[in-house]
Amino acid sequence: MTNIQIRKFQDEDAEAVKEMFTLGMSEHIPSSFMHILKQPPTQMLLMCTFCALMASSKSFLLPILAVTLLLAGTRQMVVYMFKQYIDTSLRKDLNNISETYLKQKDSCFWVADSDGRVVGTVACLPAENAPECLELKRMSVKRSYRGMGIAKNLCRTVADFTRDRGYSAVMLYTSVVQTDAQKLYEHMGYRKIREFVVPEFVAKITNFTLFEYRLDVDKDGKSD
Repeated sequence: MTNIQIRKFQDEDAEAVKEMFTLGMSEHIPSSFMHILKQPPTQMLLMCTFCALMASSKSFLLPILAVTLLLAGTRQMVVYMFKQYIDTSLRKDLNNISETYLKQKDSCFWVADSDGRVVGTVACLPAENAPECLELKRMSVKRSYRGMGIAKNLCRTVADFTRDRGYSAVMLYTSVVQTDAQKLYEHMGYRKIREFVVPEFVAKITNFTLFEYRLDVDKDGKSD
């Protein structure tokens, strides 16, 4: 098995971290597109468009073309939304990881290193709305290194850091389309404590839900 080391972020890791984050987020575009297609408002729009054009044009070609264009437009909208999220994340913290995480109190950023290559990342910082918690962020593992226990080790690293700093729990957010992440966190002992729809208009009409998870830790080195 490849030798994997979990270590603190170094400035020379920056480009690899940003590239992995961008690729990892882009992987969710197809599942997000399918999620939108399964929503009743989307299906109603496609069906009404098809039926209306079919009735008015007496032709299969026009309604099929219109539905195809709607599907293409929907997928481009999903791509745009993810690009906006990636750009915002880069500006917010990933363009300056050392300042955001390493130089701030009770914050840290780790990478999984495989023979000098960054193959995984995770970070944590004090949660804005829960002063007793640290928030796990930026969990990602390179596709070709998944299934090797790296994500579990990254989760344990955050839990140990949280305990050592005297906080009582780790919290995190993940989305309805990130099913593998949900399974990982639940396997690691996290409890889903809240579901809510992203407040943006497009997210509301497509029922794009976020899940809040929490892992309680104790002083004895255990997680509840």
